[in-house]
Amino acid sequence: MATTKLKKIAVLCSGGDAPGMNAAIRSVIRTAAYYNIESYGVMRGYTGLISGDIVKMGPRSVSNIIDKGGTIIKTARCPEFLEERYQKKAVNNLKKKDIDGLVVIGGNGSFKGAHILSSKWKVRTVGGPGTIDNDLQGTDFTVGADTAVNTALGAIDKIRDTATSLERIYIVEVMGRDSDFIPLRVALSGGAEDVLVHDTEHKIDQMCEDIKKGRRKGKISWIIVVAEGIAGGHEVGRLIREGTGFDTRVVVLGHIQRGGSPTAYDRMLASRLGAAAIEALIAGETDKMAGIKGDDTVLVPFTVAVKPGRKQEKLDREIYKIIRIMAT
Repeated sequence: MATTKLKKIAVLCSGGDAPGMNAAIRSVIRTAAYYNIESYGVMRGYTGLISGDIVKMGPRSVSNIIDKGGTIIKTARCPEFLEERYQKKAVNNLKKKDIDGLVVIGGNGSFKGAHILSSKWKVRTVGGPGTIDNDLQGTDFTVGADTAVNTALGAIDKIRDTATSLERIYIVEVMGRDSDFIPLRVALSGGAEDVLVHDTEHKIDQMCEDIKKGRRKGKISWIIVVAEGIAGGHEVGRLIREGTGFDTRVVVLGHIQRGGSPTAYDRMLASRLGAAAIEALIAGETDKMAGIKGDDTVLVPFTVAVKPGRKQEKLDREIYKIIRIMAT
């Protein structure tokens, strides 16, 4: 593959944070150093790109961060970047520092911005998928998704102890506004009796009947996982309490799923994709995301990565079916 002279790169994180972003930043900076490329960090995503908050970085800047959650260069959401005048400011700030390659770590919204930079402003840009929802097309996994599932699972394991002791129904709301990845995997691996996700056929009224039937058979506790994008956990709890007459409690896990030390898998994935992003830029690639397919790193056009639609629909249906079987 032909190579292109690359002198300076910058890296930014955008949108919601995900465990493993720091590991990805570390990989980007150190891979660039390995190839004798200068590195910069853009503070607070596209907001920092617009304001010119761009700082010099090097291998020592990223020491001892591979195990840390969050992102040392911060992140932010920046709706202003959709306006051309702010895009122009961002591009000019890159030009002022002679930065000729950009790595964007984030999800759907982040890559839509990266696509604008690549296609409209001709900024050589490659993405690293960092989102707990695992909802980007063309990659099996995104950085942070594995950790988020394990964080939620740890909470559910503890909730089960209390649910059993007090003979209660617990409704546990997890993240999953537009994606079923976290709720389905947490429900199955956590031994939940049921789960409410997008397009589920198992409705609350039927769930109430199943709970009452189970109580007659001697079942004393339930854990029901709810994706935040389906209905509020408190509303589901109210409906189940009214429909069964049983003691019901609601736990909203919220943003604890975004934080914490990344799992070994997320550290490895972030390290591989960070290096792949730099090597893609060196090879002259742009307007693409570095992803993972099986054991291989791949490059996926941003326009493909951000396409709407459910990933792994067949697998999700299988997981849901097994959850219902295990609740028998």
